[in-house]
Amino acid sequence: MKQKITINDKTYEVEVGDLASMPVRVTVNGKDYDVVLETTTSEPLVSKPTAPAISPKPIATAKQRPAAATLTSTDSGNEIRSPMPGTIVGIDVKPGDNVKAGQQVCTLEAMKMKNAIRSPKDGVIASVEVSNGQKVNFGDILIRLE
Repeated sequence: MKQKITINDKTYEVEVGDLASMPVRVTVNGKDYDVVLETTTSEPLVSKPTAPAISPKPIATAKQRPAAATLTSTDSGNEIRSPMPGTIVGIDVKPGDNVKAGQQVCTLEAMKMKNAIRSPKDGVIASVEVSNGQKVNFGDILIRLE
């Protein structure tokens, strides 16, 4: 089901796929993204439907995005790859750093929104393949783990 949402006075047409599958397919203004949802509680990500809370005006802003909207990279083995095209605006790790699964490793800006890119597993940073300000495409290698 397509829905319109407004963030910072800009309206987007959004369609979210099956939340029980990972990654979840999300379509924003006709462009598809694969998103891995995270949870910090023991509650399941998918539960029985309940009556939606109705708000007269959307109130989400970039600073108020829920933690579940952060992205875990598309990974293949020991590579952390870009889950979408955008620009690297922050790098939080360096070679030799130990990282835990879910730890933020860099920030990717796409469509004027900053997205936390998180490690899909525990490991040690072998190399950082990008630099601040670099434009990346879907699937580009951002970081390699040992």
